[in-house]
Amino acid sequence: MIPMPFLHTIYRDFFALLAGVLFTLAFAPFNFGYLAPLALMVLFASWQHASVWRAVLRGYVFGLGSFGVGVSWVYVSIHDFGGAGMLSAGTLTAMFVAFWSLFPALAALFAVKIGAGKNLFLVPCIWVLVEYFRGVMLLNGFPWLLGAYSQLATPLSGYVPIFGAYGTGFLLALSAAMAVAILQRQKQRLLLGGGLALIWLTGGVLRTVDWTHAIGNPIRVSMIQGNISQDQKWRPENRLDTLLLYKKLTEAHWDSDLIIWPETAIPAYLSEVETFFLAPLNIAAQQQGADLIVSLPIEGSGPSEIYNGVITLGKERGQYRKNHLLPFGEYMPWQPVSGFILNKLAIRLGDFTPGGGRQPLLKAAGYPFITSICYEDAFGDVNIAGLPDAAYLVNVTNDAWFGNSLEPHQHLQIASMRALETGRFLLRATNTGATAVIAPDGSIVRLAPLFETAVLTESITPMGGMTPYAGWGDRPVIVGLVIVLLVLLAFNRWALHSKYRLATP
Repeated sequence: MIPMPFLHTIYRDFFALLAGVLFTLAFAPFNFGYLAPLALMVLFASWQHASVWRAVLRGYVFGLGSFGVGVSWVYVSIHDFGGAGMLSAGTLTAMFVAFWSLFPALAALFAVKIGAGKNLFLVPCIWVLVEYFRGVMLLNGFPWLLGAYSQLATPLSGYVPIFGAYGTGFLLALSAAMAVAILQRQKQRLLLGGGLALIWLTGGVLRTVDWTHAIGNPIRVSMIQGNISQDQKWRPENRLDTLLLYKKLTEAHWDSDLIIWPETAIPAYLSEVETFFLAPLNIAAQQQGADLIVSLPIEGSGPSEIYNGVITLGKERGQYRKNHLLPFGEYMPWQPVSGFILNKLAIRLGDFTPGGGRQPLLKAAGYPFITSICYEDAFGDVNIAGLPDAAYLVNVTNDAWFGNSLEPHQHLQIASMRALETGRFLLRATNTGATAVIAPDGSIVRLAPLFETAVLTESITPMGGMTPYAGWGDRPVIVGLVIVLLVLLAFNRWALHSKYRLATP
């Protein structure tokens, strides 16, 4: 007969795994946002009264449940478009999930080691600091499935323009920790319940605040979604047809002030299309009184310099080169090991050069704007660098790499966070979807259907002013959490020594 304590332990391990799956369901396209605090409640409770290795195990299986479902699109990218076989793609996806699952386990390790079960503020601090390390500092950052993204439709979204993704993520984790404490501490339930209600009610009130304001007349914008499959995009025989498609769709919308093409819509280097295609297109844009934002790879001055770029055509010519590159997609970290492994598996990936952090803002439709290319919209600090000068944000993306998976929906949700953080419209032009106009409050104004050739036309308002987050970014939140963590640790140590002295005769 199996001992009951052992069964209870196994049940808690299983519930940690289930909580990881539920956590992912809080994000797009499922959007069950209130599952996020519930999942964290289960996880945090499972760490209490657990040994170090058991808590680490539960953190790890939470990660397996969360990332195993949430980033399953990695397999699509590697297998369908990276050219890897099923075994190789499955192995690499499993390794990817297994690696990122280490971070909830790392949070569990720190939480149990410092006795976080005795202080409800410690666990949320640790959780968000580990999220920050994962999202910003390691491997150029992988800020996917950050808790705050799941809260765009809940009262906690009111904190986003003030504290950003990590500060809001702390309030989410704090809410979960407080809910656990309410269930366990009968004498403190009224106080804890009042505090929890205050956090959520204040967030609801903050959602009604307009942090930015209109600074000009509406701009008519058209975004072209070419819907060219990734396995066809770079074939030389398809290049001319691709250029003619975008040219035709552009000419049908010359009545717009601004026309935007998605990431690498032009499947050729700038030098290859400048004379016969871009120069005439630039003249046509000037004659029609419109501006164009197009994307293509750009050759640098060195033999191995290749940039993922955006250029503006029309009233002003400008150029932006992507700086925050995607690890293992646009550059290869851990060389030469990673390159050797992928070469053995016959997987070919890009090798781009960072464009540099200090690039002037591009200007179109009479206003400067912040440019991000694909993965760059996942980083809050990157998208506030041009404020308050920028009147709107533009993100060009090619999520065709991930097919009809969770990724395009999750990526759109991330872009919505950037609009809310900055209090500006975000124009998102993609190859296969999701092309969208996102309002300053993070809501979707209009959305083009996935996997259809479409042109999304909408009017936006240029915005001025600054949200508090745009003024200070992530650093004050992270520094503040570190300080709170250190103060609480010092207080716990002092309380322990005081208790020891009183118990000593």
